[in-house]
Amino acid sequence: MPTGVHLRDARQQLFDAAERVLLRDGPNGLTSRAVTDEAGCAKGVLHRHFADFDAFLTDLVLDRADQLETHAAALRESAGTGTVADNLTAALTALFGPVPVAIIPLITFRDELRARLRQARPGGGIAILTQATAAVAAYLTDERELGRIAADADIDSLTLSLVGGGHLLFADRDSSPTTAVHNLVTTVTADVVQRRPTRAT
Repeated sequence: MPTGVHLRDARQQLFDAAERVLLRDGPNGLTSRAVTDEAGCAKGVLHRHFADFDAFLTDLVLDRADQLETHAAALRESAGTGTVADNLTAALTALFGPVPVAIIPLITFRDELRARLRQARPGGGIAILTQATAAVAAYLTDERELGRIAADADIDSLTLSLVGGGHLLFADRDSSPTTAVHNLVTTVTADVVQRRPTRAT
């Protein structure tokens, strides 16, 4: 089997195993031994592909953060369709799914991981939240340009309120609080939606 294929498969198997451990046992339970045991491989496999465990975690977080780009793209494509509140509710629910929400405390828990993420990319120290913030800000900007929210809407403040509030609603919950998220979105965006210019029909 070609080396590149073997490496890619091993990495993905280890990432998937780490994800399962993280969801089941939380950040404290995520160790190199727990990952390799979950993956059903020798501990040396992980260290063959990564310099150390923090290097593994850095790549894991960046891989999962990159997966959020699909949800970010879907949110931007929804601009001008449906309602602003429904679009944002669906996006926040996807962006703060079980895996992203589990990764955020992992980043908070490990100083070295945050440092490596910052080195890896701008804003990487708060990966996941950075992706969610960028996605929501881009969407709100598009809606403002389309005239569906007020022209003077403060995109930065709206984004911080939506992402921060959304994260708090999903943290430490076993189920998706869709109704609560929709209420949050409706409240935060009410003023800028109501103040948008009325177009002639």
